[in-house]
Amino acid sequence: MHAARLRYDAASRAWRAARRPITTFDQKDWLTRGGSLTAHLRGLGDVRVRVTREAVDRAWPDECAALRVAPRTRVWVREVVLEVDGVPFVAAHSIAPLAASRGVWQAMRRLRTRPLAELLYADSTVARSVLVSTRLAPRHPLSVLARREIAGRAPRALLARRSVFVRHGAPLMVTECMLPALWAHLEARGRGEMLDGAPSSPYSHLPHDRGGRPARPSHAGHTPRRATERSPIAPGATLPSSS
Repeated sequence: MHAARLRYDAASRAWRAARRPITTFDQKDWLTRGGSLTAHLRGLGDVRVRVTREAVDRAWPDECAALRVAPRTRVWVREVVLEVDGVPFVAAHSIAPLAASRGVWQAMRRLRTRPLAELLYADSTVARSVLVSTRLAPRHPLSVLARREIAGRAPRALLARRSVFVRHGAPLMVTECMLPALWAHLEARGRGEMLDGAPSSPYSHLPHDRGGRPARPSHAGHTPRRATERSPIAPGATLPSSS
């Protein structure tokens, strides 16, 4: 996969690429780290892809804007839950224009329980937009889907990220909602590493680059910033919600 100037942009007023004043480091890390999310989850345990829906449907309003299509455009929809050791960690919703799902992206119709990452990261012709994130309001369609996978009381707003993948000019957008079980697992693992006296990796405290590798500082006390990255939001700023 390579970076390129794309005509598709997953960002909007609610979905932003700038770093957020989110509660924990883990949340910043997982909402902005690149590479395959399925591969990152495999570092936490055994991953299973559970398909919850594959069908022709209408794109959501905020998706139409990102894909530059008319309102209520028909798209191919694939919805899955990524489980780690049997526990739902991520609810994902992917769409491609109907024509693209029968052409350039036709393989997404035949994935079954294989991860979408097999299509996205093994093809050097695929380009990816910048990752953007938001807090999903309870009435957002993906929030409604995700809440079905949450055991116990769900938080009012769920954190999600999305990006657009483009192959031969055809877009495929992936939106991933992180579930509370993921944050609880990462918090528990972090406490365990602190009790052991040292992190599992000398670079585990650093942000990760677009390929999922730790972004090592060029010299002590300084971490290089990607040229396309915006400045962090000032402390105390409010993360917008996606309606």
